[in-house]
Amino acid sequence: MSDFDSSFEAGQLAALFKPKLTSDPNRRGTDMLLRSLSSRRAGQGGSTRARLARVVSRAPEVMVKVTGRPKGKNHAAAHLDYIGRKGDVPLETRDGDILTDKEDRAELARDWGDPVYWRDNSTVAAVSMVFSMPAGTDPDKVLSAVREVARSEIADEWDYVMALHTDTPRPHVHLTVAARGDTGRRFNPRPQTLHHYRERFAEELRARGVTAEATPRAARGVGTREPTTALRRARDDYARGKRPQRPHASDRCRNAARDHFLGRASAPAFMAASREQWGQAQRIYLAAADRLARSKDHQDRMLAGQVREFVRAGRVPTLHEQLVSSLVREKERREGVSRAGPQKAKEDRPRGPQR
Repeated sequence: MSDFDSSFEAGQLAALFKPKLTSDPNRRGTDMLLRSLSSRRAGQGGSTRARLARVVSRAPEVMVKVTGRPKGKNHAAAHLDYIGRKGDVPLETRDGDILTDKEDRAELARDWGDPVYWRDNSTVAAVSMVFSMPAGTDPDKVLSAVREVARSEIADEWDYVMALHTDTPRPHVHLTVAARGDTGRRFNPRPQTLHHYRERFAEELRARGVTAEATPRAARGVGTREPTTALRRARDDYARGKRPQRPHASDRCRNAARDHFLGRASAPAFMAASREQWGQAQRIYLAAADRLARSKDHQDRMLAGQVREFVRAGRVPTLHEQLVSSLVREKERREGVSRAGPQKAKEDRPRGPQR
């Protein structure tokens, strides 16, 4: 039994792994995360020490998110066509059947649609989710892990289909679940449910030999999430000339950063909260490193050094901070050029008597 596992207190874990409170889909998963940490015993793959080692080594983080809620059978059929690439990508059902024909996809969409015809186009027929891993992960293991999560967490009540996509660097699986269950229950995953799916996804990947974690951003020193998929696509379209106007959300981010840089506005509240959370996490990480350094286990002492290096690396700047830093660098560059200009002219001036 590791000295670290026996000495690290649950209260410190609660502070360390508490999800951030702004724009973090994992924030409501705090209680489940803490219970899972405190209930596990030393020596298991999910022990406190093993999880700390994965966090400080920046193990690949799994991603689970809801991408849409098709309404009515027509919208559901169009969504199934999309994730199935119109038959090029097989759709795997809850029963293990493979759907490739358009007629089969349309029939499934009709089964999922609301039977009350006058509500057909306004009632959610399905909930689409994406389970994703970073580039380089074995796609077959990603699919196998998602299959097990769906079987153990969803199949008892709801029908679903899965589709593995490898057309992007990140292998990902589209999991689309019927909104109405076998007993009439509606499938409406809340943030805490998605957090649970995320943890289960990481567990199944580790069981298949893939290093993966599902830690809240605050525990990794990441203050805010990346821009949404829709905003990233809009920015890409604008950069390629497919969109005539830059996204308004992008302009708002830049304007807020400019106002902060010019002193017309204070820093957003989430920045102070992010720094406070990271400061608290730093103290807990360093306390853990001190305990590990006193352990008789050589591996614990090596981990202590990794933890300290993780803390020294610092937190990841938020998008707002990155924009403000770029404005600061641009100002310094301009001031440097203006200062260097007269000096360079003086150096270039001919010396000695002129003939």
